[in-house]
Amino acid sequence: MTLTATVIPFGLGTPTGTVTFVVAGGPTVTAPLVGGTATATVNNISVGFHTITATYNGSPLWSPSSGLASVTVVKASTTTTVTSSPDPSTFGQPVSITATVAPVAPGAGTPTGTVTFVIAGGGGGTLTGTLSGGTATVTTSSLSVGTHAITATYNGNANFNASSGTDTQTVLPSLVPTTTTVISSPDPSVFGQTVTFTATVAPVPPGSGTPTGTVTFVISGGPTLTAPLSGGTASVSTSSLSVGPHTVTATYSGSGGFAPSSGTDTQLVNKASTTTTVTSSPDPSAFGQPVTFTATVAPVAPGAGTPTGTVTFVISGGPTLTGTLSGGTASVTTSTLSPGPHTVTATYSGDGNFNTSTGTDTHTVGQAATTTTVTSSPDPSVVGQSVTFTATVAPVPPGVGTPTGTVTFVISGGPTLTATLSGGTASVSTSALSAGTHTVTATYSGDANFAGSVGTDTQTVNQASTTTTVTSSPDPSVVGQSVTFTATVAPVSPGAGTPTGTVTFVISGGPTLTATLSGGTASVSTSALS
Repeated sequence: MTLTATVIPFGLGTPTGTVTFVVAGGPTVTAPLVGGTATATVNNISVGFHTITATYNGSPLWSPSSGLASVTVVKASTTTTVTSSPDPSTFGQPVSITATVAPVAPGAGTPTGTVTFVIAGGGGGTLTGTLSGGTATVTTSSLSVGTHAITATYNGNANFNASSGTDTQTVLPSLVPTTTTVISSPDPSVFGQTVTFTATVAPVPPGSGTPTGTVTFVISGGPTLTAPLSGGTASVSTSSLSVGPHTVTATYSGSGGFAPSSGTDTQLVNKASTTTTVTSSPDPSAFGQPVTFTATVAPVAPGAGTPTGTVTFVISGGPTLTGTLSGGTASVTTSTLSPGPHTVTATYSGDGNFNTSTGTDTHTVGQAATTTTVTSSPDPSVVGQSVTFTATVAPVPPGVGTPTGTVTFVISGGPTLTATLSGGTASVSTSALSAGTHTVTATYSGDANFAGSVGTDTQTVNQASTTTTVTSSPDPSVVGQSVTFTATVAPVSPGAGTPTGTVTFVISGGPTLTATLSGGTASVSTSALS
């Protein structure tokens, strides 16, 4: 309720200050004047006639004054609603009837007092409940079979008017007791396996008919499933149970004159067995080639699902590697395997749902193929010049690495030489090649990791250039004296060696003579010079 006081001056101006409102039988409140008026709000005024005195308290410029008013507060209207539980009920079952009494706006507050419940029909009667927090509840278990009209009448109090509401309650005949038993199959099961839960609902005593309705299966740590009864049994199936024990509660809802009942069972779910298979690719591989080992871990039926965890790969003569399963497979890669057969053992570590398992495979690593290429320098050369032959041995992809061992150089018309590979190359040198074309065959002997190979090249050797110098002795000579002419033939670098053959001496005004080189020199003598 809003109270407003207007202070009217005798003269000019607008009074200021405060006004005190005194409600007889109610509160006293003070409010400031604003523009000559003061406003206050009060509530919870009791029912009846009330005098209201508004007193202006004055100010230095304005004298006090007061005014009167009155208000009549009437009871608030109410509504009453009725509910019953359970509805329907069975004969002899306790039924709770609740009335809720609420004020009708603008009334407010919480009604108190009593509610009278009038229940029509056999076993009914009149019951009274006291409101608490706006509600009143009574209970009866004497209602006869049938439909009962319920009228709840709020009797009102000093502040709230009376009101009433109605409801109906249905009472069914007494239900036949039942028992519910639960079994599961298979039990125990393994992770991922489908388990069927079957509930059998039987009347007590037997022979009282066949229960109908539904059964709800609540599986601890699993789903809640519902199935209809057929011939007294209901079944549900699930494959989503985790490893461990699960309590199954089957609750029959009751129907058609049969009372609800429930039963329990325990289902044990064990880890599923697994198989681990191993493959390698490529197989066979070449030395130095990356090889990928893949383990596939699968559940053994009736287990199902996708295993997780890790797989450890133990490779004989190689490393031990670990891979993580993704989608049931794990892979590792290595390029460090030596030639020969390698046994690979893959061990699955297991997880919360799957047991461990082991698989094996054999992987064969062959020698890597090689190529041998030969070069010579210088080419062409000349007789006597040192020529270096170099063989380069390289693996053929996918093989990798650096071959070791020896290379044998067979030079047609020349020597056979052997050198050791270093960093993939081997070199030999010779200056013993005659003039002409020489085929050089370089044969790599191979080693534990690399297969042998052969390469060829052609070396051309040209004649070496020479210089010929001539001396005579004695010089000068006298007519008739024997004079010896000596020719010295030497190779021009880079040629080397000792020339052979003949030297022809043409002596102007004298004879023409020929001599055979020996040790690079040839000599002739004559005394016929004029």
